[in-house]
Formats: sequence, structure tokens, C-alpha cells
Amino acid sequence: MDVSVVIPTYNRYTLLKRAINSLLTQTHPVDEIIVIDDGSTDNTKQITKDFPNIIYIYQSNRGVSAARNVGIQQAKNEWIAFLDSDDEWHQEKLQKQVAFHQNNPDILMSYTAEKWVRDGKVVKIPKKYRKIGLDAFVENLSYCNIAPSSVLLHRTLLEKVGLFDESLEVCEDYDLWLRISSKNKVGLLNEQLITKYAGHDEQLGFRKDMDRLRVQILEKLLRVCTLEPLKQQIQEELFKKCTLLYKASCKYDKIADIQFYVKKLEQYKR
Repeated sequence: MDVSVVIPTYNRYTLLKRAINSLLTQTHPVDEIIVIDDGSTDNTKQITKDFPNIIYIYQSNRGVSAARNVGIQQAKNEWIAFLDSDDEWHQEKLQKQVAFHQNNPDILMSYTAEKWVRDGKVVKIPKKYRKIGLDAFVENLSYCNIAPSSVLLHRTLLEKVGLFDESLEVCEDYDLWLRISSKNKVGLLNEQLITKYAGHDEQLGFRKDMDRLRVQILEKLLRVCTLEPLKQQIQEELFKKCTLLYKASCKYDKIADIQFYVKKLEQYKR
């Protein structure tokens, strides 16, 4: 089973080398490595001298979604995996996922558990991000519980639901995984097979307006959802998130936001 790996990157030259090295030491070989440089101003272009066999594509800064989409379109293989340049794969990551899909040919996407390292120290993963693996849609409805670096999927899923939404600067993974898991079974290998690193500058995942974006994403999903049980679950989650945003607006006396979320709560309470 041949796999293409897409790595988006922006000013992460040193970390990018660590990420690529983790692919080259896999017990199941990676067939194709595609690095999409999203307008880096550091030494990232040097990566082609360090690893001459990779595919390197430079584009003006358009965001992580656009970078991943370019990589997907470039990939020659049906199976596609992702790796953020901050992260690294454990040696048996790909081997175990390939075996999983060979044993479960009806499942076209899988993800794994991860280890978190912050400022050089292993940290305990918050309870809300722990994996269960019973229903990927339900388990990712409140928060994105699928790390992009852990995902392996078949191209046909993206042909059905679309690519990453390039209008989203963050939460683009939350959006795509919900679109996929609302219509398809997703498998979990509940084993730490990647390491996610945090603590360096400019990480998008630390933005504080994530719930506002999640509300927009859930509303977009609700508009196209046709299954009544899923629609009910989405509406319930929207009510929860709008309640939190309403309370935050009250705390800081943001009158326009208070009025906005009062209307949302009336809408989703029904």
C-alpha cells in the first residue's frame, strides 16, 4: 500500500527536518513526501538539499488549508497522510495504520492517539481530548479530537466531501473531519503513534476565538445535513457553544455580541 504524505510548513526549517526524518525511519516505507512551503522567509528552501528525494512546492502565504490542498492535488497515491512540521511520527505509525486498513477494507480513514510535549516536557492530555473510538462524529463534535498528523485516508473521501476549507485560518481540520465522519465510519488506533510538540511561537492552535469559528462550522454543516439524528446532535452542540459565548459576552459587556447570541440561543433552543 503506497502512501503520500503531505507536510504544510511556514518558517519551521529546523522542525521540518525532524518531521521528515521521522518519515524516513518508518518500518513501512513512505512512498512520497510532499512539502508545501506556505511562503516561508527562513531557510526552508534549504530542505531540498537536505532531502533531495522529497517534492518541494513553494507558494505565497495562503494558509495551512491551501497548503494541504495543494499537496493533496499533487499526491500520486490513493492513500494520503498528513504531518504538521511541528510534529513527528513514531517508527511503527504507518505500518500499524496500513495493517489496520488492510484488515478493515470498508474503513477509509483512521487516526491515532498522540503524545504531547510542551517546552520539552511530556504533558498529560486533557480528558476532553482522550480517545474513545466508538463514534468519531460524536467524539469530535465539541472539540477537534483528531490530530491531522495522525490521519491516514483514502482520496475518495475527499472527492465526496471536498478538501480543506481555505476560508478558515484555524479549525480547518475540525471542519473536514466532521464532514467526513458525518457520512463515513472512521477508525481509531488508540495507541500513541505520533508526538505533538507545543511551546514555540506562532502556533495557530492557541488562538482564543476558536468557539466562534466552531459555531460557524457547525452551522455550515447543519445546513447540508439530511439525517435527523445528526441534525439534533449538531443543534444541541450549537446551543452549548452559543451559551458559553453569550456568558463571555455578558462578562465583558459586549452589547452587540450579547444581542447576537441571544438570537442564536432562541434559534437552537427550539
